[in-house]
Amino acid sequence: MAAANRLLIISALLIICADCFGQSASMAALFQEEKPLEIRFSIPVESVKRSRVDSVYFPSILTYKNEAGTWDTIHIGVRARGKFRRKNCYLPPLRFKISKEDRKDKVFAGVKSLKLVLPCSQSKVGGDLILKEYICYQLYEPLTPYTFGTRMVDITLVDSGNGSRKYHMNGFFIEDDDAVAKRCQAKVVDLENLHPKFMHDTCTLRYDLFQYMIGNTDFSSAFFHNTKVIKTDAGRYIPIAYDFDMSGFVNAPYATFDESLNISNVRERIYRGYCRDDHVAQAVRAQYITLEPQIMAVIDRYQTVLDAREYKYVKYYMSEFFNTVKNDAIYKKQITEGCRDR
Repeated sequence: MAAANRLLIISALLIICADCFGQSASMAALFQEEKPLEIRFSIPVESVKRSRVDSVYFPSILTYKNEAGTWDTIHIGVRARGKFRRKNCYLPPLRFKISKEDRKDKVFAGVKSLKLVLPCSQSKVGGDLILKEYICYQLYEPLTPYTFGTRMVDITLVDSGNGSRKYHMNGFFIEDDDAVAKRCQAKVVDLENLHPKFMHDTCTLRYDLFQYMIGNTDFSSAFFHNTKVIKTDAGRYIPIAYDFDMSGFVNAPYATFDESLNISNVRERIYRGYCRDDHVAQAVRAQYITLEPQIMAVIDRYQTVLDAREYKYVKYYMSEFFNTVKNDAIYKKQITEGCRDR
């Protein structure tokens, strides 16, 4: 794609998607700091996993290291969430509910609820996988404000139901759905009859191409699988992506995929977006090409903490994506001709 054409298309994109960048509230302070937050808490792991009632939270006390380097505490409620990892991993993803009084705390100010993603295993591999999944969220940030805020955490977890067995691991917090919607002047919606083509075209194309970029097929904007949809005050429906552990970028050993997609493994990319106006699609394509340095720089930030082989893998995996979107013939075959009509 010629540079002049790319700049022209990006100018059109800014007009088309001006609404996509209007936000009324800033992200909570918790998510504005990159340094991992050190936390400690205790739960009966098996009891939490077995509880299937979303309204039941197990009481706990979260201890964390504040900005002064000393330890503070807040009261939380904890429950398990998710399906696959709850069934297949010893430590399930969790949701924290923070008491009203403790929401005034400086670190957790304004934070009512949080998701906590934990590694599926306690091995070095598990640590690399959780970091790569976290990086996926970071890769989306240069492209759109419609993302979940995230924060790495250094966790000490005591399993009070198993002889106070202690685990130490890295994980990450994810911003609550309603908090994302609020700062985007929107509300979370769950409309089973909402067809993806009724969603905002530019933002949806950006979402679809992102899923292709990280090699993720474990989502559906039609059935709200690993997708949150918000409706802005202007009446636009916007999809927000999350849960990337089944992606080719993460390349988890437990990852599965739908065999009907005609791919051979999770690393193989396939475009699952619906067909849209080609002018808008080309504008989104141009945005990705222009932002390649910023996107690749996200990966480079984690070079010293990722295993050397994993770093080399994700850099190569991303370079394959940019080779595709910059090549007219390959882009046409993979994206333009690969889109879904229905």
